[in-house]
Amino acid sequence: MKLYAVSDLHLSSAANRLALARFDARPDDWLILAGDVGETEDHLNLAFDALQPRYAQLVWTPGNHELWRLPRSAPGGVERYERMAALCRARGVLTPEDPYPVVAFGGRAVRIAPLFTLFDYSFRPSDVAIEDVVLWAREEGIGSVDELRLDPAPYADRAAWCRARCAETERRLEAACADGLPTVLVNHWPLRARDVRLPRIPRFSPWCGTTRTQRWPSRYNACAVVYGHIHMRGVKRDAGVAYHEVSLGYPRDWEGRVEAKDCVRAILG
Repeated sequence: MKLYAVSDLHLSSAANRLALARFDARPDDWLILAGDVGETEDHLNLAFDALQPRYAQLVWTPGNHELWRLPRSAPGGVERYERMAALCRARGVLTPEDPYPVVAFGGRAVRIAPLFTLFDYSFRPSDVAIEDVVLWAREEGIGSVDELRLDPAPYADRAAWCRARCAETERRLEAACADGLPTVLVNHWPLRARDVRLPRIPRFSPWCGTTRTQRWPSRYNACAVVYGHIHMRGVKRDAGVAYHEVSLGYPRDWEGRVEAKDCVRAILG
């Protein structure tokens, strides 16, 4: 049995929906969906309809797009996340709200930990104050739709929601990882600032994670870290940990460069 991963399917795109239909079937293996499947419940169901018959188990963690308040009259914030997680659980898809499963891939037992941490603007230069970070990015023509569509309710702001999610996740990881088993940490946002490589839009980094998670790979015995969000596919190895960015991305990120189905990355096994 093997473990695969992909993120940023962005099924609002017709080209990505067509590409999804061509993904390979691996009925004995597990597949991680590391966020940004799409913006609606229909997008999640479309992904699950296509992929559940092809894989033994799906694991999902939310990206910023799943959290967008669309339409504006729809629930946002924590209620939005809970609705999306409930949909996944009703479909038998594992989420950050489930116990972290221990599974053997290639004969090696690992704990898979889907995480949901958000971002808190701390991936920014030390001389830029948090209250100035949006204007600092705007100086280079950079912004994020999250400022308009990602409602943090009932928290005061997105940074406060991020702090709460990180604190709760640390509590769960501390309890679950006490046995020393290796882990696969799965998050939509990179766990470390050094993994945010944005040569064309470097000032987008404040929306890419939180420094609160930077030591989690060593602290929680990670053998692999899986993430997306930055649409820069690749793998790097550092101190015995493989860091996998597994995004498909928008059509401009893959068309003419790679077959979409080949963006599904083998992680273990």
